[in-house]
Amino acid sequence: MNERILVIEDEDKISSLVKAYLEKEGFNVVIANTGEKGLSLLKKGFDLLILDLMLPDIDGEEICEVLRKDSDIPIIMLTAKSDEEDRIKGLGIGADDYVVKPFSPKELVARVKALLRRSRPKKSVLSFNKGDLIIDTERFEVKKSGRVLNLTQTEFKLLQCLSERPGQVFSRLQLVNLILGYDFEGYDRTIDAHVKNIRHKIEDNPRKPVYIKTVYGIGYKFIGIRDED
Repeated sequence: MNERILVIEDEDKISSLVKAYLEKEGFNVVIANTGEKGLSLLKKGFDLLILDLMLPDIDGEEICEVLRKDSDIPIIMLTAKSDEEDRIKGLGIGADDYVVKPFSPKELVARVKALLRRSRPKKSVLSFNKGDLIIDTERFEVKKSGRVLNLTQTEFKLLQCLSERPGQVFSRLQLVNLILGYDFEGYDRTIDAHVKNIRHKIEDNPRKPVYIKTVYGIGYKFIGIRDED
């Protein structure tokens, strides 16, 4: 993990605490104790900004508005203002998340990770198990051991949904809503039939799957091992 994070915060105790927790998780962290210094540093390129609203020189909201004119950097606002109207205003001017002081450093780290995950561009080609299964989401193409498979549109969407979130357990109802839509009027067990068809196409032995595992009483999860880029 080598994402660069800029923290614009004038309270040394808070900025040092945030820096320590983030660096422990592998992030590269730079601190700016004024808004002017922060704006200057941002020109060097960062993956995420943690921005205090109460700064000694420039109001944090003003910084956020300036950035949003030509930047889509993820922004987490830090503030002592806890009123709903203040939170709505902060989000309205372009912040992606809003953390109220005092806060849990562990929760802030979790929010940073979640926001970075959402902001990362999804890769169009997913490869699993040393190239055994390749899913190209732009070409709507799936290859098994180098051979192009013939999947229906629903099967492809279901496989893509599961493979983009390895290890996450999806209930049948969740998959119905994600793949077939909330207005689908059939049974959630429809998913079972689609999974069965997919397994026959991507598994060497459908009875001992290495890609889509049944989580009994709940639904399914993808267990293929993602190849390193």
